[in-house]
Amino acid sequence: MTKVYGVPRGNRPVPAERHTLAQMDGRLCSKVTCAREAVATLTYDYGDQMAALGPLGGTDHPNAHDLCAQHAERVSVPTGWIVVRHEAMRA
Repeated sequence: MTKVYGVPRGNRPVPAERHTLAQMDGRLCSKVTCAREAVATLTYDYGDQMAALGPLGGTDHPNAHDLCAQHAERVSVPTGWIVVRHEAMRA
């Protein structure tokens, strides 16, 4: 059995919130360690140095990143890039 941080992989406790999230029909935020439900989709256009943030896409596309509300609000892009936010995503 593989040990991670000294605890066998099969014996690590699972946070209570993970149990309920596993039963959700929706998609989860794509940020590592985030277990919140996704509400927005982020895509990049590298040629135009632009990121587009809009409502959750209809399908789970491999080149799109689903984000929870907290991570969608904090989106940052490289210097010189712009973020285009769909009108529904503006506060």
